[in-house]
Amino acid sequence: MSEPTGHSDAGPGRPASQRGADADWPDDTDDTGERDDTVRLVAIRESALSVDEVHAAVAGPGVGGIALFVGTVRDHDHDHDVTGLSYNAHPSAEAELREVAAAIAAKFQVLGVAVVHAVGDLAVGDLAVVAAVSAAHRAEAFDACRELIDELKATVPIWKHQRFTDGTDEWVGTP
Repeated sequence: MSEPTGHSDAGPGRPASQRGADADWPDDTDDTGERDDTVRLVAIRESALSVDEVHAAVAGPGVGGIALFVGTVRDHDHDHDVTGLSYNAHPSAEAELREVAAAIAAKFQVLGVAVVHAVGDLAVGDLAVVAAVSAAHRAEAFDACRELIDELKATVPIWKHQRFTDGTDEWVGTP
């Protein structure tokens, strides 16, 4: 899963007319056969995440607001000090993440949706997830971005393994 797939292959934030025909696009055409380019970037990566990449993916001339969520590894969880963690993803996770992004795009009046989640070992302070939604107005962007991250956490099969300073560990989000 180290290689990004989806819209990122075509250059994030580029208009559809400038994207290559060979990009790894999902079948996201609407009922009229027109392609819906609202979901711009969906990836699960072992490499470092980029806030700038996700921001650029949803930017555009019609955008009046971008809601951006950056999830980082914190140094504590409940009553434990965290030394680090790792994320593991089911092979279907990226496809399920794309479905979540598409559902958000369909539910809200938004112009762009982008989300990238890390897998592998992360240290305190590292970026774990970056999500962005753009819209003509800020309220729609905020609402859609919050639902995007909440649905990701609730439904996409990505599991967190936390390591604590006392030598114990904990799996979070496992079935």
